[in-house]
Amino acid sequence: MIIRVEQSDDRVAIHALVAEAFGRPQEALLVDALRRAGDLTISRVAEIDGEVCGHVALSRLKSPERALALAPVAVAAPRRRQGIGAALIRDGLREAERLGLAMVFVLGNPAYYSHMGFSVDAAASFPCRYSGPYFMALRLTGGAIAPATVAFADAFDTLD
Repeated sequence: MIIRVEQSDDRVAIHALVAEAFGRPQEALLVDALRRAGDLTISRVAEIDGEVCGHVALSRLKSPERALALAPVAVAAPRRRQGIGAALIRDGLREAERLGLAMVFVLGNPAYYSHMGFSVDAAASFPCRYSGPYFMALRLTGGAIAPATVAFADAFDTLD
């Protein structure tokens, strides 16, 4: 498996993969909208035998500064439960640290994301419309950030 930066000729494959993984087009349209708006900060694909089989997106937040949103993460159905999603997330987090970012927020299953260091407690001092048991954060080595309301990129407003 190769994990690499998204290339422009991957976009059709990414769109199809994300739509298939979520069983609906909204998350794929979200990735497209984040890319168009310039908010897609980190976009990585997993490739096996020349085919894109996984994708991770980390996008800029309106606030707090120096923080990103992790979403969505998608893996092709026949390739799930092989560590591809986790490898993509770890790669994206390493890049976020390399960029000097301080935090990453995610809305997802705590049983899965807690294995990568995300926690509800880390997100607790950051109000958000998604606050609750599935809203988590991971502090990176890029330094501390002051608590602020977490405001996602405008593209997230299209999700229901």
